[in-house]
Formats: sequence, structure tokens, C-alpha cells
Amino acid sequence: MANSKLIVVEGPQGAGKTTVTDFIRHSLKYTNLYRLCGTSDSTPSGKKKAEEMYYDLLEYIAKLENKNINLVFDRTFFTEEIYCRLNFKEYKFTDVYNDLVEKFNKLDFDIYYITLYLENTDLYLQRLARSDKAIPDYAKFTAQSSINQQEQYLKMADEISSKCPNIKVFKVSNDAGEEELKSKIKEIINF
Repeated sequence: MANSKLIVVEGPQGAGKTTVTDFIRHSLKYTNLYRLCGTSDSTPSGKKKAEEMYYDLLEYIAKLENKNINLVFDRTFFTEEIYCRLNFKEYKFTDVYNDLVEKFNKLDFDIYYITLYLENTDLYLQRLARSDKAIPDYAKFTAQSSINQQEQYLKMADEISSKCPNIKVFKVSNDAGEEELKSKIKEIINF
């Protein structure tokens, strides 16, 4: 039986993933934080790279089952699928994604999937008023890009909830600010 938590925080750019994952990492004992950005190769050969990377990641996670170590991920293969759904990549990832989700659902962890979003999408304009030069063109911080991503992430959360009984799925609005967000996260994860 699971004695460790596996927490994945997903959502569009500007929704607050860094704030949440940092908070969990520093508030929940025995927790490792991983920030994944996928592969910058959006060509069909990038699919193979992403596929290998994420299957290796699931193998690594499985090795940590029942080690009393909590794992927090700021993005994983869910983002890869979202970017493919939005045609940011030249390939489709759904076949690999579906298999990864099935394997993820079977891991022996107390699994949480948290989607962050903004009810007031105008807030993206404020949050994304920063420049990150290392970001590829398809992932540039724009309010419309974040809104499009948000729509897909919310749909994905519903899909996961309906087909993955071992994953606790939460959609968390981050409109009210950092303190309320932290309070919601503490309640969800129960720490």
C-alpha cells in the first residue's frame, strides 16, 4: 500500500505552478521537486525523444515506490500531450500519452493531479508581463496562448478523473492570490 505521495501540478503558463510546487516542496516533509520542460525538438524525431524520456521517468518513479519519499512534479508528459493537442509540435503524442497515463495510474503512490487555472483570464496579461528569452516560439508567454492551454488542461483533468480511479484530480483556481492558493493546496494534500 502506498506510503508516499506523487503530486503532479499542471496548467498553463502564468497559472502559478512554480509557486505551488515550491510551496509543496518546502512544506511537505521528505519531498523531492522535479521541474520538467520536455524536449525542445518539435519535429517527428522529438516524439521518440519524449517517449523515451517519459517511459524512463515512470521507471524511475516506480523505483521510488514505498520509500517514504514524496515526489512533486512541475509538468510531466501531460504537458507534452497538451502541446501536441494545440499543434505546437509536428507530431501527435496521444498513443504514447494514453499508455503513460495507464501506467501512471497503476503506480503505488497516493497520486494527486492538480490543474491550476485562472477564472479571470485577464489576469494572464498581468502575470505574463515578463520576458523569458529561452522559451521557444511555440511556448512564448502570451495571454491567448495561456487561455488556449487552460481550456485543454481543464478538459484533460476531466478525462483523467473519468478513467483513472487511483488518481485524485483537482482543478484549482488561482485568482484570489498566493495565500488562498496555499491554503487550498494544504487542504487537498492534507498536510
